[in-house]
Amino acid sequence: MSRKGEGITEEKAKRIAVGATVAGVLLIVFLVVILIIQGVIIGTKNSRKEHLDDLTDEYRSAVEQGEKDLNYYRSGEGLYYYARQYGFK
Repeated sequence: MSRKGEGITEEKAKRIAVGATVAGVLLIVFLVVILIIQGVIIGTKNSRKEHLDDLTDEYRSAVEQGEKDLNYYRSGEGLYYYARQYGFK
């Protein structure tokens, strides 16, 4: 006669193996999904950073151009041109 709980039978071993395999596969799928999501987030942030860098460069060049224009219009030649542009004699 066999007693209950006497050891692991072949059927129990198969169930444990199947359960462990399913758990492993689910863990791998979960980790792959997390990796994909992180890749998308990083790509989005990099794209946003590049866009902001482009805007920063654009505004920096606009400020530099504005400073050049300001210095030009502060000079005598610039004031003369500005006055002639608006009809002063």
